[in-house]
Amino acid sequence: MSADTFKPTRRAVLGGAAAVLGASMAAPVLAQSEGAVRSNVSSFRMLDWQPYFANLAKGAVLVDTTSRALHYWSEDQAIYKLYPTSVPVSTELTRLGRTQIIKKDPAPSWRPTPSMKERNPDWPDFIPPGPDCPLGTRAMWLSWEYYRIHGTHDTRKIGRKSSNGCIGMFNEHVEELYELCNIGTQVLLI
Repeated sequence: MSADTFKPTRRAVLGGAAAVLGASMAAPVLAQSEGAVRSNVSSFRMLDWQPYFANLAKGAVLVDTTSRALHYWSEDQAIYKLYPTSVPVSTELTRLGRTQIIKKDPAPSWRPTPSMKERNPDWPDFIPPGPDCPLGTRAMWLSWEYYRIHGTHDTRKIGRKSSNGCIGMFNEHVEELYELCNIGTQVLLI
């Protein structure tokens, strides 16, 4: 049969797709069993709030910088959310410990911190809200100066060490979290 007359059947296309999917699903398991690749998928799991917080007054956010996950519990324990995040690129930029949400910004603009400007003098001094803003569609300010939980338009950053200190989220996730959190929501970064 010549290439001009070959017409794939539905069964051939579906069978090929299943084979590719099966191979891609098996590859990470094989790599992990050989010890060659370690993924953070196993660390991305549901957690209980009690080891981290004395109570859930005003709700609680736990950011696990190792697994790159953000956990949220509502004050009444009716809502639990687990989101993938980006985390700081280095330990020097990472701040760990207890803080809280002190401000919520529904249309954040961005200014680089003095240390960012020092490291990257060519960066702009200001970016208004919109598709070019590094803070995405929502931002929640922490009590630590310059630290935020915010969205990002660059979805490649999520799940990676890619920030200058903040915790980044997919825009649709930070929009949901923004509605759940209040001023005073307790935050712990570990």
